[in-house]
Amino acid sequence: MTKMLSVNPKVSLQDIKQFEQEYEVTLPKQYVDFLLEYNGGFPQQSNFKISDDEGESLVNKFYGIGDMKGNLGEVFEILEGEIPEEFISIGHDPGGNEILLGVSGEDQGKVYFWIHDVEPEDEMDNMHILADSFTEFFTNLYEND
Repeated sequence: MTKMLSVNPKVSLQDIKQFEQEYEVTLPKQYVDFLLEYNGGFPQQSNFKISDDEGESLVNKFYGIGDMKGNLGEVFEILEGEIPEEFISIGHDPGGNEILLGVSGEDQGKVYFWIHDVEPEDEMDNMHILADSFTEFFTNLYEND
């Protein structure tokens, strides 16, 4: 099970509902539970496999809700129009690529890796599915040997 090295200040369910209203998104329950427990932060086991072609990367940071640098709202506004509108970014890797969570449509609840420096022909050409749910993604993070 993934452990968090450092977490952001606690948030309430009301804080999360306010975020959802402000940004017109519905966050999957598994992710809401993660925010209530940790509100983002830095995971100890942070590595994940992107694909056979792309190899591996790691979670540099999970974003949280609040006044901290790189919070969910700030990142949402920065990436608006850059990533497909059915997704929000919930974290990033050291190379500036984003970890996306589906918040609507057929990809709701699924976790993807978005490569920022690939110009896609199709909207999802620079995205790789990582997991069918946030919990699956989070529990499958591992330490680099």
